[in-house]
Amino acid sequence: METRRRSVVKAIVWNAMGLVVMTIVGLIATGSAAVGGAVAVVNTAVGLTMYVFYERVWANISWGRNG
Repeated sequence: METRRRSVVKAIVWNAMGLVVMTIVGLIATGSAAVGGAVAVVNTAVGLTMYVFYERVWANISWGRNG
């Protein structure tokens, strides 16, 4: 079973990488660093929240585990 702290750290690292990628995509798509950055921040906040909940749900599901 994975600890909550591990789930949160994984989510933060994953979303930090996503923030960088989404900022670049937003910049390319809109031509504006401010708009691209704002879209990336909103996406990261929503994604981080959903990922933590998702990980915690799966941490309580025993299907597919060995041992």
